[in-house]
Amino acid sequence: MIDGLLMIGAGFGAGLFGSLLGLGGGTLIVPILTLGFGLPLIKAVGVSLVCVIVTSGAASGVYLERRVANLRLGMTLELFTAVGALVGGLVAFLLPERLLEVLFGALLIYVAVTMARRREPARAAGDDAAPDDSVDSVEPEDPAAVADGSLAARLSGPGYRVHRIGFGAVGSVGAGVVSALLGIGGGLVKVPVMHVVMGVPLRVATATSNLMMGITASAGAVIYLLRGGIDPYVAGPTAIGVFIGASIGSRAAHRIDLRILRGLFVAILLYTAWQMLQRAIA
Repeated sequence: MIDGLLMIGAGFGAGLFGSLLGLGGGTLIVPILTLGFGLPLIKAVGVSLVCVIVTSGAASGVYLERRVANLRLGMTLELFTAVGALVGGLVAFLLPERLLEVLFGALLIYVAVTMARRREPARAAGDDAAPDDSVDSVEPEDPAAVADGSLAARLSGPGYRVHRIGFGAVGSVGAGVVSALLGIGGGLVKVPVMHVVMGVPLRVATATSNLMMGITASAGAVIYLLRGGIDPYVAGPTAIGVFIGASIGSRAAHRIDLRILRGLFVAILLYTAWQMLQRAIA
């Protein structure tokens, strides 16, 4: 009973931060379940993927209603992410854990430093219509993009243009692999790829990541379910907490200052890197 309540509380915190930062909550769920509850890593990853699906379902509806997420960009990148998730799910039971943890920890440190140094482009003087990350409506219906007709233009939104789609596709495949291997929803990779590499505003990137990660996690969760890697007695209470936290977080995201959001994201990245490296060298 006590463990169930603690799992609900852990899921609430993970879902809250996951919906705010587009991470899916797995970044916190996996360390909590393995270190706090003694669950084997492969079981924690399976439970985390279920919780990521719940986070996405709770948060994406809110972001779509407020027209924050870039639906076209998200569904385009998700084609590549789902392929990566299937591959990651198939090889998750074969690769050494320590090797994965060291490589992933190094990747997180690099991404955290990159995100910390990233700055939003300045708005043009006198351009009151140019949207920034505090504006809710960023649906990609820019008349200039429609007139352009190129894929990059059609995937762009008002006030920003998507760049380097090829790199985004490669990064999305990697996000899918990482999602299935570590149960994190892929947001740790998707958000920096969209924001740093493709030039998507951070708030749009986090909202779009929330939209994508449910599909990504579903592709990986199927493999874990078939291999018996999901414990329903752990997944149930944790998912309940995640749903409540994600529902609250997705409704509060637009009220949080962008600098705070970026700081939280970098802090979560560094925390996760520390957890991974600590486990690898233990």
